[in-house]
Amino acid sequence: MAGAIIENLSGRKLGVLIVFLMICQVVCFLVGALIAPAPSSVMSILGTKCIDKNYRKDKWYWTRGKGKCQSIIDLQDPVIEDLHINANNMIFTFQAPSPKSKYILDYSRWQQNLIAMMHVDIYYDEEAQFDPQAIMTLEARLGYRNLEDPEDKWTEYASSTEERRLDCTIDPLHKKAEYMYNCSSVPLFELGSLHHDFYLLNVRLPINTAEEPQESNINEDLGLLVDMWVAFIHQNGGFTKVWVSLKTIFFPTIVAIMIWFWRRISLLSRPPALLEYMLMMLGAALTLLNCPLEYLTLVFDCPWMTVVSDIRQGIFYASLLSFWLIFTGEHLLDDIERNRIRVYWRHLSAVFGGCLCLFIFDMCERGVQLRNPFYSIWVTEVGTNLALAFIILAGICAGLYFCFLSYMIWKVFINISSKRQSLSVMSSARRLHYEGIIYRFKVLMLATLLCAAMTVIGFILGQVSEGQWSWDENIKLEYTSAFFTGVYGMWNIYTFALICLYAPSHKRWPKDQSLASIHGALLARDTQSSTGEEIEFSRLATEPSEMSSITAFAKKTAME
Repeated sequence: MAGAIIENLSGRKLGVLIVFLMICQVVCFLVGALIAPAPSSVMSILGTKCIDKNYRKDKWYWTRGKGKCQSIIDLQDPVIEDLHINANNMIFTFQAPSPKSKYILDYSRWQQNLIAMMHVDIYYDEEAQFDPQAIMTLEARLGYRNLEDPEDKWTEYASSTEERRLDCTIDPLHKKAEYMYNCSSVPLFELGSLHHDFYLLNVRLPINTAEEPQESNINEDLGLLVDMWVAFIHQNGGFTKVWVSLKTIFFPTIVAIMIWFWRRISLLSRPPALLEYMLMMLGAALTLLNCPLEYLTLVFDCPWMTVVSDIRQGIFYASLLSFWLIFTGEHLLDDIERNRIRVYWRHLSAVFGGCLCLFIFDMCERGVQLRNPFYSIWVTEVGTNLALAFIILAGICAGLYFCFLSYMIWKVFINISSKRQSLSVMSSARRLHYEGIIYRFKVLMLATLLCAAMTVIGFILGQVSEGQWSWDENIKLEYTSAFFTGVYGMWNIYTFALICLYAPSHKRWPKDQSLASIHGALLARDTQSSTGEEIEFSRLATEPSEMSSITAFAKKTAME
C-alpha cells in the first residue's frame, strides 16, 4: 500500500464525500432546530398547605383524589386558631405533574430525569424575627405512584432532613407590609431516572415546641413565610426521542467504520502507528458515548443513568482532547522523534488530570445523590464557592486548551509554509501532487480547529447551563436543541471522516514510484537528477514502508 485515502482519493470522490458529510451535518442541526423540542421544561407548583394536628412522619399528604388532606389557603384562615395549628402541624404538599386544562398529566420515562428547585415567599414584617441568611431546616419526603395504583397508594422513594441556606434581599424602600423579600431558589432534589408516573413531595419546617421538642433555635429566623414554590425541571420526551434516534444511527455507523479501518490496518506488513491507535481509541470512546443505553430506562428504573452518562461524556472528552494534541503533534514536522506516546506525556497528563478533577467533582454530588436525592453540594457556602470556582476554572482551562491547540496548528502551518519552497525544484506532476496533499491537509486541520472551538463552547455552555439553576443568577441561557444535535453530529461526522480518510489506501501514486504515505514519520531525501526535472525519492534503510507524503515532505529538510 502506498498511502492513505486522503492522499490518493481522486478530487471528484473526495468532493462527493465532503458534500455528503456536510449534508449530514446540516441535517443534524436541522433535526434539533425543526423537529426536537427544547431540551428541558419547567413546571412551577405552589405548595398546598396541608394541616394535621396529629401529624405523623409515616403518613402521606396529598391534595387530589381519594383521601386528600385538609388544607388552608393562607395563614389567616380561622382554622389555624381554632385547632391551634403551628408549623409542626403544617405540611407543604406538591403533586407533580400538575393537571393542565383539567387533564391529568403523568410523567413519561422518555423524560429521563427530574430536578427540583425550591423558592419561598417571605413577607416583610417588623415584628417577625428574620435573618436574610438564615438556615432553613426541612423534613422532606418524596413518594411515587403509577397509573395502575389506587389514588391513595403512595410509595416512599426517599426521605431526609436537610438544611438549606436562604439568600434574601429587599429594597430599603419596600420595607413595609405587603412587600416580599427577594429570595434565591435553592436546590431540593435530583432524580437520575423518571421511572414512575406521579410524584408526591411533602415538606415540613419543624420548630421547637413542648409537644415536639427540637433544637432550640431551629427555623426561628424564617420571618413571615407564607408560601413555598417548587420548580420541577425535566428533560422533554420529544428531545430524548430525537437524541436516542441519533445515537441509534451513529452507533452502528461508527462501529462499522472502525471494523473496516482496523481490517485495512491489519493487512499492512508494519505495526500500527501511534496516530492509528489514537484513531481507534477515539472511535471506541465515541462508540461508548453513542451506545443508546437510554432504552434501558424505558423498562428499568436506572437512577445511575445520569452518573453513567457523565462518565461516558468524560471518557469521550479525554479521548478527543488527547487525540487532538497527538494529531497536531504528529504533524508538527520538526526534528523530534515522535510516533511514541511518551513524547506527549506532559500534554496527556494535563488532560487526564483535568478529566479526573471533573470526575471527582461529579461524584461528590451525583454519586451521593444515588443514595440521597436531596443532597446537593450547593447548599453550603463552602460547597457553593467550591462549585462556582470549579465551573469558572473549567471554563478557563477549556479556553486555554483551545488557545494551545490553535498555537500548535499555527506552528504546523508555519512549518509547512517554510518548506513549500522545495516544491519549485520538482517536476510539475510531482509538484501538483504535493500541493494537492498540502491543501487537503490544511483543510482538515481547519476542520479540526472548528470542531475544537465548537466542543469548547459546548462544554462551557453545558457547565453554565447546569449550574444556573443552582446559583440562581439571572442568566438567560438558551442552550437550544439545535446546538445539542449539531455538536453531537459534528463529533460523529468528524471522527467518521478522520477514520475514513486516514485509512490505508490500496492505490499507488505514481505506479512506478514508492511514494510516502500518511502513516509514517519520515521521507527519504530527494535528489535532483542530472536534467533537473525529476526528483527521485529514496527511503532510508531504517524507515517504515508506510509514511505520510505531507509529513515526509516537510521532514526531509530537517533530516538534511
